[in-house]
Amino acid sequence: MRIHNLMSTPVITAVPTLSLLAAAHLMRSHGIRRLPVVDAGTLVGIVTDRDLREAMPSRVSSLSPWEATTRLAAVTVADVMRRSVLTTTPDADARDAAHTMLLHRVGALPVIDAAGCVVGVVTVSDVLRDYAAAGPSATGAGAAR
Repeated sequence: MRIHNLMSTPVITAVPTLSLLAAAHLMRSHGIRRLPVVDAGTLVGIVTDRDLREAMPSRVSSLSPWEATTRLAAVTVADVMRRSVLTTTPDADARDAAHTMLLHRVGALPVIDAAGCVVGVVTVSDVLRDYAAAGPSATGAGAAR
């Protein structure tokens, strides 16, 4: 199976100057947990819901809600994004992408075309969905015990 058969499209992306609050809203409204960050059409990073949670003020913070919101509005995606991003291509084998995700303990890979543009995202859920759709193996090796 090739990545282009599994990847999610269209891709919701963010620009580095997007505020964290706007990024969190974008993720919530689209039901996604990762945003590839692009600048002038080129992938420059990725931000996850975990990155956003870690950047948010703690609930036990001594800041007032107004102070927390004001400070948070000044923080952008570029401030918290991961700049070193593992990627894959549309024609890559899904098993190779799954192996990469397992080896590096990441939940998704942006899919990059030959021109370097983000054309999709493949997640662990996409790979598992395909595996589950194939049904039980003939030998029953994958059956629950």
